[in-house]
Amino acid sequence: MLREFPEAPLIGVGAVIVNEGRVLLVQRGREPLKGHWSLPGGLVEVGESLQTAVIREVEEETGLLVEPIELIELLDRIHREGERIRYHYVIADYLCRMTGGALKAASDADAVRWVERAEWNRPDSGDLSVEGALVLDPVTVRVIEAAWQRAGVIKSKENI
Repeated sequence: MLREFPEAPLIGVGAVIVNEGRVLLVQRGREPLKGHWSLPGGLVEVGESLQTAVIREVEEETGLLVEPIELIELLDRIHREGERIRYHYVIADYLCRMTGGALKAASDADAVRWVERAEWNRPDSGDLSVEGALVLDPVTVRVIEAAWQRAGVIKSKENI
């Protein structure tokens, strides 16, 4: 299966893990977007359900055990190189609840970090010239914010 210049889109999953008012991000260890902060996740294996894939990928990248709660967004990630498609992923991003494990960067993640809402909503998010700014893709920020809002709704219903 070719990741670069594929013959067909590849199916992936991502996890927005909300815990104690923070979201977990991973620093990508490989292309596309090497060095950028993103959601933990990866490719779905043949015969694997989307939810099983998100559980496996999160554990492989972060050491954490999660429970997928609900699908937040299904999106395309298409990276072009001239007229050619260098990467094409269709990604199912899930809101997840942490259930256990020990946090550590593993697999293709160079680092892992819990992030407060103010950090991903900064106006300089993604600006490499600003010291300490997270390098986040605007699509990732949109998915995180949607999951954050949904997690708040779910939490308020559980407290009733």
